[in-house]
Amino acid sequence: MNALGKRTSENPVPGAVHLTPVVHPKAGKPSKFFHLALSILLVVALGMTTTAWANPQSPRWAWGRILVQPRAGLPAADFDRLLRSHGARAIGRIEPIQVHIVEVPPGAEDAMVHALSQDRQVKFAEKDMLVAPEATHANDPQYNNEWHLQKIQAPTAWDTSLGNGIVVAILDTGVDGSHPDLAGKMVPGWNMYDNNSNTSDVHGHGTWVAGVVGAASNNGLGVASVAWNALLMPVRISLPDGSAYWSTMANGVTWAADHGADVANISYNKVSGSATVQSAAQYLRSKGGLVVVAAGNSGVFESISESPALISVSATTSSDQLASFSSYGAYIDLSAPGASIITTARGGGYATVSGTSFSSPTTAGVIALIMAANLALGPSQVEEILFQTADDLGAAGWDQYYGHGRVNAAAAVLTAVQAPAVDAQAPSVTITSPTGGTVAGMVPVDVSASDNMGVIRVSLYANGQFVASDLTEPYQFSLDSTQLPEGPATLTAYAFDAAGNQGTSAAVSIAVDNQPDPPDTLPPTVSITSPTDGSSVKGTVSINLRASDNISVIRLEGYVDGSLKCVTNLDTLTCNWNTRKALAGTHTISAKAKDAAGNIGTTSIQVNVTGK
Repeated sequence: MNALGKRTSENPVPGAVHLTPVVHPKAGKPSKFFHLALSILLVVALGMTTTAWANPQSPRWAWGRILVQPRAGLPAADFDRLLRSHGARAIGRIEPIQVHIVEVPPGAEDAMVHALSQDRQVKFAEKDMLVAPEATHANDPQYNNEWHLQKIQAPTAWDTSLGNGIVVAILDTGVDGSHPDLAGKMVPGWNMYDNNSNTSDVHGHGTWVAGVVGAASNNGLGVASVAWNALLMPVRISLPDGSAYWSTMANGVTWAADHGADVANISYNKVSGSATVQSAAQYLRSKGGLVVVAAGNSGVFESISESPALISVSATTSSDQLASFSSYGAYIDLSAPGASIITTARGGGYATVSGTSFSSPTTAGVIALIMAANLALGPSQVEEILFQTADDLGAAGWDQYYGHGRVNAAAAVLTAVQAPAVDAQAPSVTITSPTGGTVAGMVPVDVSASDNMGVIRVSLYANGQFVASDLTEPYQFSLDSTQLPEGPATLTAYAFDAAGNQGTSAAVSIAVDNQPDPPDTLPPTVSITSPTDGSSVKGTVSINLRASDNISVIRLEGYVDGSLKCVTNLDTLTCNWNTRKALAGTHTISAKAKDAAGNIGTTSIQVNVTGK
């Protein structure tokens, strides 16, 4: 349906179906008509049978629900009033990143997103999009053709790092932890849908992804993975059919961040386009971790903006060409093998699969190798090593197909070992608005911050007292000036990087004035500029009036002998009086002016009508 509630071909999904420990209970059952938002090409190698996974269809979203992040520091009561003024209400919150799940009239999602996005107290508003792989299954062992490990030079990297102790969260459909190549690799995870610890795979996709990252290797069984000794944290974000909402993904990332994850992988389509997921990714960065996402399998250009919080990965083939199914665009950071990848399958077997769903975990595995090689590296340093050591493909430098290039595990690990362990450079930070002056009520405060290794948090203080922290760019705050004493006040912002370095802004001086204006008791001044008092007139006479006020004039009236002749809401007025219809003799011209407070000023003159 469109914003006015009329049916459209996009068919939004009815029901707000997902359950998280911090948001709200499951509401209703999912529609059976979920689109294919992440297509995966599956090849059953030995039998030469091919199953093609369909391309993404029309976008779908939560019916009667959107995601909204207010400016940091906006009081809850003010946010509630804002939502009520638009006919909406908050029904839950992704706590660490302060993204609110907001109930809106079904069918009004687009209109509400637009309206709330225009409010200066809101950082962003977006629909809660649903993305989903098709629930199909294939299982075919093939152990001697793991070309992707050779292509990224993983065997050389393994001489230095196997990913020991690094925890990689698999945000997906669950993971088959009983698989022979995955048993013993798992750490406790969470089921965001059912709100329990049962993270078994309801679809199969998650087990494929997990095997690419960290299947047990050098054990004489099945397949080898990128990061042999990394630990896997299963976080089920999907509905029973494999679909997942952006809100559940963000909830899963924050849960993983709070439970020790170093890397999070999300192999779903169009995740890079979600401001909510980006905020969650920045939260993991603030704890030293990184989020890797699949570029998507549309096979075409995607108009998604670059995200500094996410690492978006396109897929390459064994000949270092962009895979035909891989999406591309300005948001691509890296490329990695994603065609004909052999991995673990639900139920204990193995499968050969294709898709950016597998270039993403390949990259997540390389990140685990880098982190284990040098535990002192911050997330921005790890990211920079990935980009700098990638094998450049396509046009020289960054391009929209391969990003900075195809990942090279060996070069990345070698660079990580040699990287300086200490970052002593503090972030730079500036309050860009306000820059001074008098303020009252709720004051928007904008801050700019940058760092050589990346800013993880910006905090705002007023008169030395903490106001709020913001984890994501743009750094935007709402300052309730009514909580400050009247008179001079000082604003200061602090920016922090992953190494703990702190940058301090120059102080901004403001004047707080929340006192109500004194009542206006001064009436307007009004004058009749022509004709003059005592003058003789005849024929058609032009009457000119003028008024002024300490605040403003809202009405000016002209009278002849007590009868209203003309009126305006301006402070000047001209009207014509035909004296031919008046008796000869003395007549009174008067003027009346009114201001916004209701004060009235008057004046009058007398003129002598001498003839026709």
